[in-house]
Amino acid sequence: MTIFKTENDRSTEDKLALAQIVEIVTGGDMPLRFTAYDGSAAGPEDSPYGLHLASPKGATYIATAPGDLGMARAYISGDLQAKGVHPGNPYELLASLGDLHFERPPARILAQIARSLGTELLKPIAPPPQEHLPRWRRIAEGLRHSKSRDAEVIHHHYDVSNEFYEYVLGPSMTYTCAVFESENQSLEDAQENKYRLVFEKLRLKPGDRLLDIGCGWGGMVRYAARRGVKALGVTLSKEQAEWAQKAIAEEGLSELAEVRHSDYRDVPEGGFDAISSIGLTEHIGVANYPAYFRFLHSKLRVGGLLLNHCITRPTNNTRAKAGGFIDRYVFPDGELTGSGRIITEAQNIGFEVMHEENLREHYALTLKGWCEYLEKHWEACVAEVGEGTARLWGLYMAGSRLGFERNVVQLHQVLAVKLGDDKKPQTPLRPWWVA
Repeated sequence: MTIFKTENDRSTEDKLALAQIVEIVTGGDMPLRFTAYDGSAAGPEDSPYGLHLASPKGATYIATAPGDLGMARAYISGDLQAKGVHPGNPYELLASLGDLHFERPPARILAQIARSLGTELLKPIAPPPQEHLPRWRRIAEGLRHSKSRDAEVIHHHYDVSNEFYEYVLGPSMTYTCAVFESENQSLEDAQENKYRLVFEKLRLKPGDRLLDIGCGWGGMVRYAARRGVKALGVTLSKEQAEWAQKAIAEEGLSELAEVRHSDYRDVPEGGFDAISSIGLTEHIGVANYPAYFRFLHSKLRVGGLLLNHCITRPTNNTRAKAGGFIDRYVFPDGELTGSGRIITEAQNIGFEVMHEENLREHYALTLKGWCEYLEKHWEACVAEVGEGTARLWGLYMAGSRLGFERNVVQLHQVLAVKLGDDKKPQTPLRPWWVA
């Protein structure tokens, strides 16, 4: 006769400590010190970096959403604490994790882990308030990449607080990859250099008309207007548009510059000399690339130039949706592909691609600068948006920096021109900008 023991009947020796569970699911190779509220510990005692699981709530987050999402929930809520780094810049801790990955133990061990955690810790709980809805629930906000749903996800990320972004981004208020002349160049100078590079690639001159889509706080618009170009920017973020219009007025650029709170697809004007798209393509969806490039092509005069600047993957044979953490906390509905796919789609609707370059090392340096700003202004950022949101941004930016350094993601600028029906060349024989 087989007797099934209840959980209370089982020997206490069968119960695993939290640190033991961590060692099991990570293959026993913890590169840093892990400690938990039950008093258990794992990993090298002399490690300069560590993680402390401070509460049962944190254990529930990790157990009910294995992988980066659960870890992020516990970290953002303050129930998983980083040791040896500043929360605004946990880069060194993340780098020390190396290639740490979670393994699925055999069924028998999984059952032992479940018994050790107990039923209460395995009951899902509400995620931190910074988390967006899962993909399947966003249907209420409209079909993926519809105007209403795109507006909602942009609001989720960009309408955090203009004051918060001023602290994190610095005086340039530019939330896109800078272009560095050297690793020692300041972030502000590198952002100015990026706008200079885009301006020159687009062959802009006084009297020209520029459309800047996904314009953020209007940095490119104001840069062009200062040089006599009539520039129109559009953004789905109401707070960005208000900040940009105020900056335009304060600089005395209102006759040349405008930033609208609008979807780029609703721009009625046409015949532009140039279009810049700096950091928008990541949000539109790979399936929408043909419509995207066709729309931009329709807005240019013959000979007009397009500069498309966006994050990409290092390969073109996959279409990668964002992981759980990025999708729920940073860029809902974000989708990346390789630069080859972007070039192909632009060519397929009639653009002649003139040049492309990869700036991934520049984005790593940009993110380093943003993390340093967040750390420097930590108390003010926490006062503005709360500690959970500030911690989220530190985690996201430091992790993204690692992604660019390790070639998980890249940043490509693609320059293309609209040809006429006669297909005659529209640009000089050789590059006309200073790299």
